[in-house]
Amino acid sequence: MPHPAAHRAAAHLATIRQHWAELLLAIETPPADVWPPRQLAHMLRPDDEGPLDVLDRAPLVLRQHPAPLNVEALDAGLDIEHDLFELADRLAAAVQRADLDDPRRWNFRSATDPGSRAHGLHWAAAYVEGRLLDEDTDDELLDDGRLVAAPFFPVPERLLREGARVAHQCAGRLLRVLQLDQRATPIPGRPCPWCGGELTLHTGPDEGPSVTCAWGPQCPAPVPLAPAGRRMWEWHALPALVAALDDAEQREEAPAVAA
Repeated sequence: MPHPAAHRAAAHLATIRQHWAELLLAIETPPADVWPPRQLAHMLRPDDEGPLDVLDRAPLVLRQHPAPLNVEALDAGLDIEHDLFELADRLAAAVQRADLDDPRRWNFRSATDPGSRAHGLHWAAAYVEGRLLDEDTDDELLDDGRLVAAPFFPVPERLLREGARVAHQCAGRLLRVLQLDQRATPIPGRPCPWCGGELTLHTGPDEGPSVTCAWGPQCPAPVPLAPAGRRMWEWHALPALVAALDDAEQREEAPAVAA
């Protein structure tokens, strides 16, 4: 049975895979302080800018970045890819059979060939997860009845703990740079359009962003109350809040009309 540290590492690796496309989008999006949340900023891009396609991209470490709009996101992505690629190298050197001829193997890079790194972060994360969970470590029975040796050996505990540490650090950095770690951040200069109360943005790794108003049930905003007794705009209601905030800002900036 896999070690508990392996299951924790697998959860962190799943988080990285889940949010990797969003990090690629963040590299091409100017950083925002607090508002709007990054996920919503992608949805609100002007139509003439077109969609940001993140499919069929070369790994970050294998492509040029002449003018990234968010250097912090690019640095995080490069570091995370590098750390997972290096971890895959170490695991393959320790547990992969030397005579293995199997599509599940990890191929080392050379001076002229990036090896399995060419397949990008998703493949590296899947490979690391399989090794930490001791997958494919039992001898295998082929269709012709032959019994062949397992393609991988069980991972040593020292390397398991190292892999769990790397996965934890990479997932944490990814969530922080995307502002998806657990936090509650006041939205500066954007009071509630209905009551003028302070708005707070709430984010977390396993939930969509939401916004609450500090005035509680006295606020007449057309959204439900959160368990804490504050008006809350959940993910699906945030575009309407953005529109209301923009309208309020335009009214405030409009020149006064003489009577």
